[in-house]
Amino acid sequence: MVRGGPANRAVKRAKVFALAKSFGAKGRSKNVYSLAVRMVQKSLQRQYIARRTTKREMRSLWITRINIASRERHVPYSVFMNQLTKNNIQLNRKMLSELAIHEPRTFKAFADFARERQKDGLRAAFR
Repeated sequence: MVRGGPANRAVKRAKVFALAKSFGAKGRSKNVYSLAVRMVQKSLQRQYIARRTTKREMRSLWITRINIASRERHVPYSVFMNQLTKNNIQLNRKMLSELAIHEPRTFKAFADFARERQKDGLRAAFR
């Protein structure tokens, strides 16, 4: 009974070499299978890590943008976000960041709203 071993092996090796080529293999790692496998595995690990790191860095960037824009309107970031969540304004940080950049008047309205709500809360606390 003939089995499909060598053809399958050739396909498998071709896939690994294609991936190695796409990751920019140089030297022996582009044509020596054992080196190509190691390189491809490490490259896939780095891709996986980079996808998570990118998400983390983007969230940090959005928070920084919101912080700067809200401080320009004399509202600290923590107060701004706290008042938005307390008053059930459900905009995520990405959208708030975009508003701060492209729609400054709208963002100013949110900042003014947060400042007024904070003042109202302080007044109620001292009564």
